[in-house]
Amino acid sequence: MKIKRIRSEIVKLPGDEPLANGTVAPGTTRDLVCVKITTSDGIEGIGVSFFGAAMTNALKQAVDDLGALIIGDDPRLTERIAQKLREAASSCGPGGVFSLALSAIDTALWDIKGKALGTPVAQLLGGHRDKVPAYASGALMRQQSLKEVEKSARTLVERGWTSMKTQLALPGKTSPEIEVNRIKVIREAIGPDIQLMCDINQRWNVYQAIEIGKRIEQYNLHWLEDVTTCDDYDGLARVTHALKTPVAGGEYVYGIAPFRQMLEARSVDIVMIDLIRAGGITQWMKIAGMAEAFNMPVVSHLIPEVHVHLIAAIPNGEIVEYMPWTKELFDNPPVPEKSWMTVPSAPGLGLSFKKDINAKLDSGK
Repeated sequence: MKIKRIRSEIVKLPGDEPLANGTVAPGTTRDLVCVKITTSDGIEGIGVSFFGAAMTNALKQAVDDLGALIIGDDPRLTERIAQKLREAASSCGPGGVFSLALSAIDTALWDIKGKALGTPVAQLLGGHRDKVPAYASGALMRQQSLKEVEKSARTLVERGWTSMKTQLALPGKTSPEIEVNRIKVIREAIGPDIQLMCDINQRWNVYQAIEIGKRIEQYNLHWLEDVTTCDDYDGLARVTHALKTPVAGGEYVYGIAPFRQMLEARSVDIVMIDLIRAGGITQWMKIAGMAEAFNMPVVSHLIPEVHVHLIAAIPNGEIVEYMPWTKELFDNPPVPEKSWMTVPSAPGLGLSFKKDINAKLDSGK
């Protein structure tokens, strides 16, 4: 089996919020790079990447340039291909656009590997379980007013969600009192039994994280996420050690080496791995293994259609973030039912791009 062709396409999806029908800025889009790899015997594997923002065109070009280097290679040799591409990229890796491009290629290769063997990716990677919990993400955003976020929280509960995430570090005029009150209002709206997480997106300093974090402990958050700058390992550790609420982090971290530093510093209680920034499924699994060695749970970031396989594969996989940014790429995406996701039983990722995306990838235009 050899790689015959690699094609990519930029796809712009509407930036809607379907979980609670929240408002978004008019004209908002999510710009994604979709990838299809075809083998000499007709097997096709798919992957997706983003975070390119103004550099989305550059990300697509990176996928195309790296992909051209592996035409004729055996797609099942994922470690060999990853090393080849790292060497070809020289010192521009391991972070940035290189990792984003490598991830899409690596994910497509694992899709091919699963299809070639007639096995779902989750089983290839360990097959720890067939169903995993998921939480609603992206519906309780910091730009929403207090009334909007309260209404959306109630809507999520009405729609069967038992776990959800909101945000603090509010824009505009804010204060510790305003931040704490927002969590109070959300908790009262959803009740004591709903699992509630909160994302800071690196917007607090260490002192803010400790002060506000202690004041919201009474509202029983399942975790506080990315409380301060992602590579301030000592600062993160200070917050983690000061709070009763578990601290999650890792979505902004590129590659495997920084995770080792984060884990050794005991910077977080919960390891969040982003498939794209990690560099693909191959690297994601290595990070998950390191987390297991440190007795830490792993949670995912975005792309739930792929992450359901990864969280289900490992013994320390805790929960999938369900933010449906990529849902409309696929004909048959797995979706949560009452906060649970079932791993697709079809070979590979069990996914296929929608007809119009496939047509563009097949035409090469």
